[in-house]
Amino acid sequence: MFEGHDPFLVALSVAIASLGGYTGFALAARIRNTPGVSNRVLLAGAAAFLAVGIWTMHFVGMLAAPLPPDTVYLVLPTIISFLICALVVGISLFFVSIGEPTLKRVASSAVLLGVGIVSMHYVGIHGLAGSFGIVHDPSMVLLSILVAIVTAYGGLRAFLAQQEGVRLIVSSIVFGVAVSGMHYTAMMGMHFEPLTGAAHHHAGVGLAASQQILSIIVAVLCFVIAAGFLLSLVPDQRRQTSASAVADPVAPPVAPAEPIAAPATSPRPVAPLGGLGQPLRAPVPRLPVESADGTHFIDTANVRSVRADAHYTRVHDGTRERMCPWSISEAEAQLDPSLFLRVHRSHIVAIPHVALVRKEGDGAVLELDGPSPHRVPVSRAKIAEVKARLGLANRRQA
Repeated sequence: MFEGHDPFLVALSVAIASLGGYTGFALAARIRNTPGVSNRVLLAGAAAFLAVGIWTMHFVGMLAAPLPPDTVYLVLPTIISFLICALVVGISLFFVSIGEPTLKRVASSAVLLGVGIVSMHYVGIHGLAGSFGIVHDPSMVLLSILVAIVTAYGGLRAFLAQQEGVRLIVSSIVFGVAVSGMHYTAMMGMHFEPLTGAAHHHAGVGLAASQQILSIIVAVLCFVIAAGFLLSLVPDQRRQTSASAVADPVAPPVAPAEPIAAPATSPRPVAPLGGLGQPLRAPVPRLPVESADGTHFIDTANVRSVRADAHYTRVHDGTRERMCPWSISEAEAQLDPSLFLRVHRSHIVAIPHVALVRKEGDGAVLELDGPSPHRVPVSRAKIAEVKARLGLANRRQA
């Protein structure tokens, strides 16, 4: 069975899985840096491209297989196989995107995703109809399940990785090879058996599509994946500008003129960030962060930024983000105002760790230093204050 595959279509199936993986992972990698409703949009897009890539790879592989000439595809099982794939990918990505990505959480998601991919494959396989029956080798079925779970774990780890570039490309290629490996492992354990006339008649019941129709559908989906891949190559700066505009809708549009200068006050605020009208209180020296084994604490000297995440926040220490039980308003009130500044309704930054500032659209972007530098949007209304805190307010007057 395996030896009769068309090598060109086999190579195409691997390429399609890799392109779908790259596009899905590229969208997923931007979730951490895009606050607000865009998180759900990016999560849905990542799940959709990964599901379409896996499903399309499966049916490109089916077109590459030496099937009997009278084979047709039953429409209902074929559609169900795609829905299974989309559902498990979406649930798995959502499950690891909330809370701390512990080993137990990622492993559970990988098992769910791997079993879902295997279910998609075998439901799609049994959507084949013709004058034959399909028999599977149990040992190859178990091996394909193992390959699928390992593949899913690697894919979710790629989703959680904050690095892009070469690492993202390598992860996508490995993902494509692994998903294809699961498919062709299962195909190696699949055999056809001829059916009697009565069994043949029973097997052919239901709405069916020919291989030519399936080829057209697969070609369209390949085009969609390729288009999504090309769009994912658009530089991040453009997407970050759009994300800033969406996340800060209360800022009125203005021409790119010089912002209103900040009030001539002391460069060091005299009250906590969120303490206007409240008694002064000492800034906290550490921030709590949650993990699988309990609550840890990060020294504020190591904090680069704080990002709102629903009723909680995400604290970035220059290496990664971790969940903090405080809201963005509570974090603003607790942090030292001489070191931290709220530059956006969803972001607080540590001014001493700002390594780069650049104007983008009506706002700006700050880059924070650390082993894994990251960028934070600045709303238009905060540009003047950021300039003052960075010592840039009087540059044009000099």
